[in-house]
Amino acid sequence: MKKHTAVALLCTAIAAAGLLLAPKDGRELSYMSGTAQKRENEGTGTKRKGADDGKDYIKWVEFHVTCDAMKQAYQYDLDTYGKEVHLNWVELLAYLGARYGGDFTRYKEEDLEDAAKVLAEGKKTIGELTADMQYYEYYREAYGAVLDGMVGEYEVEVSAEGEPDKKESDKMDSKEGGTAEKTWKKVYGLKAFHPIAKGFPYSDYDDFGVSRTYGYKRNHLGHDMMGQVGTPVIAVESGYVAELGWNQYGGWRVGINSFDGKRYYYYAHLRKDRPYAEGLKKGGVVQAGDVIGYIGRTGYSREENVNNIDEYHLHFGLQLIFDESQREGSNEIWVSCYELVRFLYQHQSEVLREDETGEWLRIYQMKDPQACIEFD
Repeated sequence: MKKHTAVALLCTAIAAAGLLLAPKDGRELSYMSGTAQKRENEGTGTKRKGADDGKDYIKWVEFHVTCDAMKQAYQYDLDTYGKEVHLNWVELLAYLGARYGGDFTRYKEEDLEDAAKVLAEGKKTIGELTADMQYYEYYREAYGAVLDGMVGEYEVEVSAEGEPDKKESDKMDSKEGGTAEKTWKKVYGLKAFHPIAKGFPYSDYDDFGVSRTYGYKRNHLGHDMMGQVGTPVIAVESGYVAELGWNQYGGWRVGINSFDGKRYYYYAHLRKDRPYAEGLKKGGVVQAGDVIGYIGRTGYSREENVNNIDEYHLHFGLQLIFDESQREGSNEIWVSCYELVRFLYQHQSEVLREDETGEWLRIYQMKDPQACIEFD
């Protein structure tokens, strides 16, 4: 079985050509020409010691899991929730990652069906199933860094007439609370949201790694979603607002850290004059599904509040952090979000415009247990 060949070649090429560099306080990262940095144990599938601190942590991730694979694994997770054997969707995807060497062009539904059947029937545990897979633990940690915060238990506000946009397969139990018009229900399922509010059109394509030239030649390490100015931008996952304000490259932007510290979500090129949702502040806590800002075309300017981008769009980026040394500088890890955004399309936040303020507000609130802990 070929393991990580394409990734290893890419990593080698990057090391030979230059470093991962970022503008100061910027999140539109790139591969920038310069002196090559020597790296130990080139390629994925391994953890490599930090050059300075000697610690073991993942240095490189490529996330090529397809939307279809995520949907299938997620459905197995939902279907087995509350049963004697509960299948974890990230473990299933890590099994496929180890089997395919991260190359999901090889994905076949029957591969996951066979594994799920063996696990669900109790014939093997995930540990026994993956015992001979050299890189399973790597993929479990790498894919977990992307996906672990996206599925779980939470509470959602629903209308008295029916549920918000939920699948029948989601597991719900009644819970006291709410008002005559709305009530709270406990849910197990997808608690991450699509970055664009429900009902607002947008277009996109897989643009991760395409060329950018403003300031310096670089590759685009994010996902652009073209939409109308003022389209509400949604927090994908609950977390802390880590960055808020102007950046030369990203214009008005928001950076949100997940509560477990493994994911940094970056939303850039927000609207001129009124880029953010009312009340959003640095250090504040947001819940998944909250409106955090509005699509615009600001950025590519040292001067604040300037529209210098040709097309209205949201730049959405996802950075993985396995060690604090990876938060800024040449060791940052950014992954492609295209397939993930396609997967999250099934869960969009419903919003309503408040005429008095012009703000868009979510209709159905949620209580993420992790966010509630942080509030307490």
